[in-house]
Amino acid sequence: MTSSQTPPRKQHQKQQPEQQRKQACGSGPAAVRPPLWDRPFTLFFAARTVSQFGDAMMPVAAALAVGAVYGISGVGLVLGTWTGTFVVLVLFGGVLADRFGARRMMVGADLVRVVTQGVLAVAFFTGTPPFWLLVSMAAVGGAAVAMFLPGMNGMVPLVAREPQRANATLKVADALAHLLGPAVAGLLIALTHAGTVYAVDAGTFVLSALCLAFIRLAPGAANSVNSLAEKGSSLRGDLRQGWREFRARTWMWAVILIWMVYGVLVFGPLVPLSSALVGARLGPDTYGLAVSFLGVGTVVGGLLALRVRPVRPLAAGAGAMALYTVLPLCVALDAGLPVLLTGHVLGGGAMAFWSVMWATSVQTHTPAAVLNRVSAYELAGSVSGIAIGQILAGPALALAAPERLLLVSAGVCLMGCAALFAIPAIRGLRRVVSVESA
Repeated sequence: MTSSQTPPRKQHQKQQPEQQRKQACGSGPAAVRPPLWDRPFTLFFAARTVSQFGDAMMPVAAALAVGAVYGISGVGLVLGTWTGTFVVLVLFGGVLADRFGARRMMVGADLVRVVTQGVLAVAFFTGTPPFWLLVSMAAVGGAAVAMFLPGMNGMVPLVAREPQRANATLKVADALAHLLGPAVAGLLIALTHAGTVYAVDAGTFVLSALCLAFIRLAPGAANSVNSLAEKGSSLRGDLRQGWREFRARTWMWAVILIWMVYGVLVFGPLVPLSSALVGARLGPDTYGLAVSFLGVGTVVGGLLALRVRPVRPLAAGAGAMALYTVLPLCVALDAGLPVLLTGHVLGGGAMAFWSVMWATSVQTHTPAAVLNRVSAYELAGSVSGIAIGQILAGPALALAAPERLLLVSAGVCLMGCAALFAIPAIRGLRRVVSVESA
């Protein structure tokens, strides 16, 4: 239980063990659950969903628009710059979110991204953007996301009283966005212009900022977000406290170490290599379709996470992640379209289920006062590997064919799942039963 949760009432302490077991597994009566769709969560849901829709178009836009001019290495460097800037600055984003409030930081980050995407839209509409502009806007965009994401994770317990339901619902919405976004991006590029995709993305951040600005948190939550600024603590001291909290949780830093390896060898090179292989074999529109089916799988995984409440969430998530191996494998083996789409569905479902289990574990096992900073450390660790993998995707082609590199990705994915199961702190982490769901 986190420090922001109230202690259970006396009648809840008298529950029979069997009843507690059923509720821990999600089989308790639905009537006792609190309403999810109140005003704060609805606005937060709308903000996140509309911005995710715009973001979902970006990998396809980068792979097709940037790749058509600057090749695989260009795509990898643009994506890697975005991710690398995020990794460098995300720790400061966590501290600033704890100091000034997550909502304020998220609104500011959205407004910055309106500018970056708008500049890129104009650049594509008026000609071929110079590579330095693509890299520069990627760096500024990565910095904005570094200010945005730590607060997004910390906002969930403030706008929803049952984090797993909220995380699963948000994951389903994210999946629908990733289902529609790539298809819309491919269609817009085919029928209009790459600049249209960036203009639409800028518009989504305008809507996101407006929704976040209208959220009104409960008085207790609103007063707690400025606790660091009121104490007058130093930036270095705040970072150290966040590191101590992160390091104290073996299950957390162990997962992040594994995820760093995943980032370098699985997640990072997947988009540049897959877009090139699938696009060359089946056409660029097929790659957009495959990414859309990844969204289909994410919907399925999110819906499953709404229903299933495992007692050991990270163990269940690790089992699901074994299915992610199919995704790089089917691309590497030159699978036909039906198998390729099926692999993306399985990969999306596996990642969605893991993501809900992970996010809920972090939110419910971390004190609210340091949640944004702890989230920043786990984000920095997990995403740093992706940045390295994206940057090295192009140079790695000098060492091996893209098919062989993706076979390595599949093997690493299986070994990572085995490592997750082998660590007792990860395997044995138990789900926190919130008061409202008990």
